[in-house]
Amino acid sequence: MEQRTFGRLGRDASVVGLGCWQLGADWGAVDDGAAMAILHAAVDAGVTFFDTADVYGDGRSERFVARLLKERPDEKIFVATKTGRRAPAQLDEHYTEANLRGWVHRSLTNLGVDQIDLVQWHCPPTATIERDSMYDLFDALTDEGLIAGYGVSVETVAQALHAISRPQIKSIQIIANAFRLRPFETVMPAALAAGVGIIVRLPLASGLLAAKFTSASVFGADDHRNYNREGASFDVGETFSGVPYELGIACALELGAFAPAGMTPAQAALRWVIDQPGVTSVIPGATSVDQVRLNVAAGEAEPISAEYRQAVRRIYDEQIRQHVHDRW
Repeated sequence: MEQRTFGRLGRDASVVGLGCWQLGADWGAVDDGAAMAILHAAVDAGVTFFDTADVYGDGRSERFVARLLKERPDEKIFVATKTGRRAPAQLDEHYTEANLRGWVHRSLTNLGVDQIDLVQWHCPPTATIERDSMYDLFDALTDEGLIAGYGVSVETVAQALHAISRPQIKSIQIIANAFRLRPFETVMPAALAAGVGIIVRLPLASGLLAAKFTSASVFGADDHRNYNREGASFDVGETFSGVPYELGIACALELGAFAPAGMTPAQAALRWVIDQPGVTSVIPGATSVDQVRLNVAAGEAEPISAEYRQAVRRIYDEQIRQHVHDRW
């Protein structure tokens, strides 16, 4: 597995990581045995980077990662978690020192570690990202040895660019995929120049780019692809990348037809992201061991074909751009 470096942090990560949201909640049921099998399969396949958050299943995801660390003590596992969403609403006033210190300590306990490799602010308001006291606090947490470094998980390009301008920021996590091209045009070049790591979440647009969904596909009541399509619970861009569902189905099928021989549409979509300059690690989720292995295979594949790259641009410009480009 190729390792890429978070420049400002001086830490390597597998180019294909594992997003652990689905091990906690919001993607349908994943039982304990399946969760641990997925985590171990990822390590066995060469994954070293694992991304979780304190709110994924109210800490359930972090506790699974803690078990992994305990059961695989000799592996060089890089754990990133997120903090800031435990308040009842995403308001700047909730990002207080008392709250944030409490949440970071909770994650330390959940993960069973003395120091967290990377803590990311979990999609905070723009005012929070721009507030100097946030950086002062997390500088202090770093100096105290509770965290090795910190970054920001963002919703918008503008938020990412502001965070990159701050010299303390080690990473940006952002939605980017074949249906969300704007970050590749602005954020990735800025991050690459600054030595800031880029973690790409939702690289398959909540599974759309696997080209398996139809109008008849059914998602469980506890799956955000059911309850958040209109942004009822959190930013609508987190579900199907903000692309209208029926349009996404059609575009994914069209793009999937250009997947190179021997690759699934999902693997081609992942490989396309991996090939983009400035990307450090891409973190697809997985609800089975087979999905883990298929995702890792994309990281080991040859660069994506020119024909596929051209199809991405054409489909985006003709059908997707009007729905997402200027919004995020």
